[in-house]
Amino acid sequence: MELKKTYIHMNYEKGRALSQITLDDDYNLPDYKPDIVKVMKEKGEIHFDEVKVSDGHLYVKGTLQFLILYRSDQEEKKIDSLTGIIPFSETISLEGAQELDPVQMSAQIEDLSLGIINSRKLGVRALVMLQALIRETRDEEIATDVTAEEPLEMQKEYEDVLQLLECKKDNFRFRQEMPLASSKPNIRDILWKSAQLRGMESRLKNGEIELSGEVLVYVLYLGEEEDDRLQWMETTIPLTGSIECGNCSEDLIYKVSAVPRTVEIEAKPDFDGEMRILNLDMVLDLDICLWREESMEILKDVYSLSRRIVPEYRESRFPKLVAKNYAKCKVGDRIQLDSEQENILQICICEGAVSIENTTYEEGGVKVEGTLAVELMYITTDDAMPVGNLKGLIAFEQKIEVPGAKAGNEFELEAGIEQLGALLVDNTQVEIKAVINLNLIAFEDRRVRKLADIEAEELNLDELQKRPGIVGYIVKAGDCLWNIAKENHTTIADLMQTNQLVSEEIQTGDKLLIVKTV
Repeated sequence: MELKKTYIHMNYEKGRALSQITLDDDYNLPDYKPDIVKVMKEKGEIHFDEVKVSDGHLYVKGTLQFLILYRSDQEEKKIDSLTGIIPFSETISLEGAQELDPVQMSAQIEDLSLGIINSRKLGVRALVMLQALIRETRDEEIATDVTAEEPLEMQKEYEDVLQLLECKKDNFRFRQEMPLASSKPNIRDILWKSAQLRGMESRLKNGEIELSGEVLVYVLYLGEEEDDRLQWMETTIPLTGSIECGNCSEDLIYKVSAVPRTVEIEAKPDFDGEMRILNLDMVLDLDICLWREESMEILKDVYSLSRRIVPEYRESRFPKLVAKNYAKCKVGDRIQLDSEQENILQICICEGAVSIENTTYEEGGVKVEGTLAVELMYITTDDAMPVGNLKGLIAFEQKIEVPGAKAGNEFELEAGIEQLGALLVDNTQVEIKAVINLNLIAFEDRRVRKLADIEAEELNLDELQKRPGIVGYIVKAGDCLWNIAKENHTTIADLMQTNQLVSEEIQTGDKLLIVKTV
């Protein structure tokens, strides 16, 4: 007598850890850079160089790369930029982590400040949240049948299971050349550059994953003109492409996350040798998971009329898809200049970032609370300070409909900006309008009692003979024909025939006649 088994490929969250670190260091300006008078704009990125896993710990090594735009002390070059690197290393405790576990690292800069110590030295301080995630992939054994010489009574039920087909990392490279408009002067020096993803979407086709979206590119530069005026360019580039994925088909459940790993924007000469071409080279890190939802017949219980069957049960985890849903949240507000800031003449760059602050389950869905951080770069009305910077924080709240959602469900939520615009109300305030994408996929991590093994023993015939051959039985709450038949050494078929039942459904209080089968 042997159990027939099949395997379900699943992945689980094995461990997750958060670590907040503070980076605090001084940075000296290179000799070729002019003195700093005022920091006008800054941004930073975290790059991981090395991640090592040991028993219960992670060792992370990386760098904080920052870019600043600042006012200098030179009349011929009032605005300049500077790029710098601050290295860091951190040990993070993660219970259950083992040497060969694949780790997914992410980082969020919660605060970045760059203060002027003197005209040649900056104080760089950043508050960084590091997150480590380990997912374990394994095959779960599920009993589906029994091979035996004698007839057996078997209880089988259909369960919806989520079969993991693919869980992998990949990357997508996107390149595009952007010529300057004829009205713009040649590029002498790029001061600030930014490329942000907008409205990223993915779609499965047979054998590949299609990607689509937009890249919003901003560039602030010095032109090759005698008056050395600041110039800027803003353009939106369609992003389309595909990557090969052998297990892809349109009927699968999927999650594809795209995060920029590297973004390079450089000036290059055109056919006439003039610096009038901007070249964008972007690499996206893709996190891909593919599932197939299947209804599988699973063996729940077994017994025999000729031998005593002793089953062994274990608890198993069956992830089940609850819902996959999208929501769009419209955000709008006005942000005001401080009294000491220069008035706005013209907006040249509008950047934004979305942060999710809190998620809570409500009836019929998930309530999402977050903030949209907006940063504007603008041309001022003051020639002595030609560029200004304005920051604003806008709170938003949105409910994502998730039928059947309940506390305890696991879900993954991604937020991104689909549209972001800034309208100048007057020279001291700006109206912000944005559309935020919220993509949610929710799972129920069910705990299921599964049949793991069986053993057969000889029947105790003396005990069986002592039982009455015919008994009357009144159905109690929670009873089913299977339990009644198994307990009274008969079969469901015999019970139905004896009591002239047309289905296996019984109600509390029903009266049954049970004939023992020997």
